[in-house]
Amino acid sequence: MNKHADIEALIKLLEDPDENIYFQIRKELIDLGPSVIPELENRWEEESSLGLLFQSRVEDLIHDIQFNSVKKEIREWRDSDDHDLLRGMYLIAKYQYPDLTYEALDRGIESIKKEIWIELNSRLTAFENVRIINHVLFNVHNFQGNTSNYHAPQNSFLNNVLDTCKGNPISLSVIYTLIGQRLGLPIYGVNLPRHFVVAYVDPVFQSDHPTEENVLFYINPFSKGSVFGIDELKDFVQQINLPDQSQFFNPCDSISIVNRVLNNLINSYNKLGYPEKVEELKILQNTLIG
Repeated sequence: MNKHADIEALIKLLEDPDENIYFQIRKELIDLGPSVIPELENRWEEESSLGLLFQSRVEDLIHDIQFNSVKKEIREWRDSDDHDLLRGMYLIAKYQYPDLTYEALDRGIESIKKEIWIELNSRLTAFENVRIINHVLFNVHNFQGNTSNYHAPQNSFLNNVLDTCKGNPISLSVIYTLIGQRLGLPIYGVNLPRHFVVAYVDPVFQSDHPTEENVLFYINPFSKGSVFGIDELKDFVQQINLPDQSQFFNPCDSISIVNRVLNNLINSYNKLGYPEKVEELKILQNTLIG
């Protein structure tokens, strides 16, 4: 038998009412990975007359294969030398939207970047650069904070935010950071408690690990790109009764950003009453930081 016939035979056995047989077949199909999904989908469509047991088994199997694939890719991304922020955000979105492609997100970011690039030149100051970015993002495209549905999971999935131009502080900050860095500007995410912002680092002192001493100013993309200084950040931390820690004000890495997005999604789905999604997202989070 060829591989295609072997897979067909395994899928056929999903009809078996014997749970032991089903779990053995399920394991073998999961081990085959995402390549088996098209055949599972085709069989689901062709054999829908087989009943709810077969359909639900196929649906669960497809979900588990896709989930394992995302978990594997997150582990590989974590262990890679290049923690591309867009790819990290793509993997989180892929959890909810398995058919999403990295290229689709890349095109969305690149399109906005090109609009801004046309307006920039090397003589502009940091504030002037930010003014142009803010104009294109918040006036031309009308990106804004989703204040009416702040805790919705959709606010954390980058494809949704690019489509609707509405997001939460971290997703809007990610878009701001990705575009800024593609323009060659020293813009980084800042993992401020309860609110995510971005920092514009002094290019003279730019390094692989900039600190608050290197930051010219901070930007709040959730508030249409408003600019403020370190004192306002420290006042905010004091107001929420947290100790003053440098990690709150330093630019952070991509793993910290993706971890924060996962935290937001865990809280969102917990509020909505989806315990299975909460558990899966916790598994992805443990994979990321483990």
